[in-house]
Amino acid sequence: MKPWEDKIRKVIPYTPGEQPNESDMVKLNTNENPYPPAPSVRELAKAMNTEDLRLYPDPTCHSLVSGLAAYYGLKEEQVFVGVGSDDVLAMCFLTFFNSQKPLLFPDITYSFYDVWADMLRIPYECQPLDENFHIKKEDYFRENGGIIFPNPNAPTGAELDQDAIEEIVAKNPSSIVIVDEAYVDFGGVSALPLIEKYDNVLVVQTFSKSRSMAGMRIGYAMGNAELIKYLNDVKYSFNSYTMNYPTLVLGVASLQDEAYFQETKNKIMETRAWAAKELRELGFTFEDSKSNFLFVSHKSVPAEKIFMELRKHHIYVRYFKKPRIDNYLRISIGTPKEMQKLITTLKEGDIL
Repeated sequence: MKPWEDKIRKVIPYTPGEQPNESDMVKLNTNENPYPPAPSVRELAKAMNTEDLRLYPDPTCHSLVSGLAAYYGLKEEQVFVGVGSDDVLAMCFLTFFNSQKPLLFPDITYSFYDVWADMLRIPYECQPLDENFHIKKEDYFRENGGIIFPNPNAPTGAELDQDAIEEIVAKNPSSIVIVDEAYVDFGGVSALPLIEKYDNVLVVQTFSKSRSMAGMRIGYAMGNAELIKYLNDVKYSFNSYTMNYPTLVLGVASLQDEAYFQETKNKIMETRAWAAKELRELGFTFEDSKSNFLFVSHKSVPAEKIFMELRKHHIYVRYFKKPRIDNYLRISIGTPKEMQKLITTLKEGDIL
C-alpha cells in the first residue's frame, strides 16, 4: 500500500446498466422510455437560443421549480430539483441520514442506496423482502436513523400499498422517510398526499422514465418547506449551478404537454400487459409490475443462460448476479416491435 492510500475513501461503486451501441440492437436493460420526448421539447430544442449558453443558469432553478409546483398543486418552497433523481437522493443521504442509528432499506432494491451509505459512512441495515419480493412494513416499525425505499420497488416492480406507506411514516415521527417513485407513473399510486399530513416524508420522482428525458438528468423531491430548505442549503454548499440552462428550459416544456405524457405512458402499460401474457406462456413467472419493466424467472432455464443467449441476438436485458435474484432478469418495456422481437427470439432462437 502506498503511504497516502490509507487516507483515501474507498467504496465499491454502483454499476450502471450496460450501454451498447449497435445499429440493430434491442435495448431493454436500462429502463429507458422507448418513445421520444414530447413534441414541444423537441421543437424547443431545435429553436433554442444558444446565445444564452454564455450565461450561468439560474441557481434557484426557479422556472422548473415553479413549473413542478404548479403541476402538482404545491407551493414552490415544497419542491427541490437536481441533476436526475440520483443527485436528489444523494443530497437526501447527505442531508438527512446523519444518525448513529441504522438507515433502513430493503435487501433487494435500488443498488445505489448501499453505495451512498458506504461512501458517507452511514450505518445501515437491509430488511429482507418476503418470498414474493414484497416489502414487509413491520420491518420498519423499529428504531432507525432514516428509511428509504422505492415504490414501485426496483428491480422487482412490486408496489407497496399506500396504507402501509402511511403506517411506516406515522410510526417513525423522528425519522425522515423517503419514498423513491422513479417508476410510479406506470400504474403506481404516489405517496405525494402524505407530504401535507406528515412533516417527515419526502417523495422523489424523475423525468428519466415516464417523460423520456433520461439524457437531460432531471429529478425532484417534494415535501414540507423545512425539509426542502435543508436540501437547498446542502446543495448550495456543493455547487450553486447544478442544472444547466437547456435542461431547465426543456424540463418546463415537458410539463406543458400532458396529452403526450399520458399517451406514451399508457402505450408502455399496454405493451407491458401484452409482453407479460406472452412471457407467461413461455414459462416465465413474475409478480405483477407497476413499473416500465418486468422482473422474470424461467421455470427451467437459468437466467444467466437466457441473458447470454439474448446478447448473441443483440437483445440486451439486465441480469443481476446477486443473492436471491441471480435467477431473474429485468426486462425493460420497449416498443411493441421491440417486444415482439424479444418474444420471437425466445421462441425460435433455441434459448428456452
